[in-house]
This record gives sequence, structure tokens and C-alpha cells, in this order.
Amino acid sequence: MTVANDALRQALADAKMTERQLAAAVGVDEKTASRWVADPNRVPHPRHRYAASEALGVDEEVLWPEAIRASIKTGADREVVAVYPYRSACPRSLWRDLITRSQRELFFGGYTNYFLWLEQSNLRNVLHRKAEAGARVRFLVGDPDSDVTRRREEIEDVPLTVSTRIQVTLDELRKVMPPVEGRFSDRHIATSVFVFDEDALVSVHLADLLGHDSPTLHLRKRSSDGLYDRFVSHLEHLWDNGRNIPQM
Repeated sequence: MTVANDALRQALADAKMTERQLAAAVGVDEKTASRWVADPNRVPHPRHRYAASEALGVDEEVLWPEAIRASIKTGADREVVAVYPYRSACPRSLWRDLITRSQRELFFGGYTNYFLWLEQSNLRNVLHRKAEAGARVRFLVGDPDSDVTRRREEIEDVPLTVSTRIQVTLDELRKVMPPVEGRFSDRHIATSVFVFDEDALVSVHLADLLGHDSPTLHLRKRSSDGLYDRFVSHLEHLWDNGRNIPQM
């Protein structure tokens, strides 16, 4: 025999609200709200849980404690905000939001960083303003003349070569250096790390696939020496061992 969700039923009574009124407040039909009350194992979508708790004036963890406990991450994986099977599946709006909100640190550690100039409008001016306002803006770019770059071009075998894509970034960077900083490295061909204050996007490159096919993690710093710190330390190490991009 199924036991009703007594916490939700009591919250309705305390709020002097009917199931129909709750449904209207949340934006679902009355039958859906009735099922929430009748079956404690029926858990609403997160946005509906939030709307219901707001309407009733009761915390979500009181109404659906098991769902909330299941959604709270513990350990190292609590720094993982989202996972995308392809970098191209990571919304452009997320990139724009992270760039826009960052106040202290913007560190672009892609081997070519080519896609940024295509997908983010007015990026050069945005980054220049950020740097002028006091943020540290850095690019770690692949060395276009290295053996690593040449080997990667052979593997990819596409008309738009790795060195050509790097050159696009160099052309953009030299228009804003300084205050934007740039260095060469040939040691991050397999992993790209992009840092925006306390957030980072990490792409791991697979086989002979292009960058947009790379699985991508969205990380947010929650503790010391977590995933965020590990990847940022990796990027800082490469920066320290890189060589400055000549302004020409």
C-alpha cells in the first residue's frame, strides 16, 4: 500500500491551499499535483520542486528529502557542475556568461583557441576591457612551428591546419598585447583548460578527432586541491615553462 506524501499534504493544509491552487502556482495540471500528494515516490522536476516550495513557504528538503539528498554531491565530484560529451555541446551562452562574469582571472589554455573568435562576438574588445579593468587575461597557445604541431596536422589531415588556426589567435592577440598576455607551449595538445575565476572548462582530446568533439567538464572550485585546483596547477606549470609570444 502506497503511503501519501504527508509532508506535502500538511504543507498544503498549513498554507490553506488546494491541490488545484498548487498546480496553478507551479504551472502543472491538477492531476500531476494530486499524484505528488498521493505518491511519496513521485518526485517533481527540480524547477517544479522549487516552485512548489516557494508557493507553500516550505523548504524542498522537507517536502522531498530523498530527492534532495540524492542531488547533493559529496567528495571530489562536487566540483563537477556539468559534463558534455562534446565541447560543441557546451552552450555558447555558458562561455559568454563565464567570460562576462569573470573579474580576476581569464586563462585560455586551448592549443589553438581558434573557436573562441568564431563563437564569441566582439571577444577581443571584451578581453581588452577586462584586462584594462584589472583582470589578468592570458592565452597559452600551441607553438605553430613545433614538431608536436606538425604531427598533429598530419593526424588531423584537414584543410584548416592547426598552425593556421593558431595564427588566427595570434593575429587577434597581438592587437591587445599588452595588457593581454600570451605564451607558446606544445605540451597541452591533449588537454585544454579554460579558467574563469572560480570556474573552469576542461576538454580532453580523443584520438584524431578535432577539438569540438572533445568531452568537456565544467568545474567549480569547492575546496583546496580538488579537480579545479589540479587542472589550474597544470595550466600554471605549462605557463611557467612556456615562452612569450613576440608582439612583432
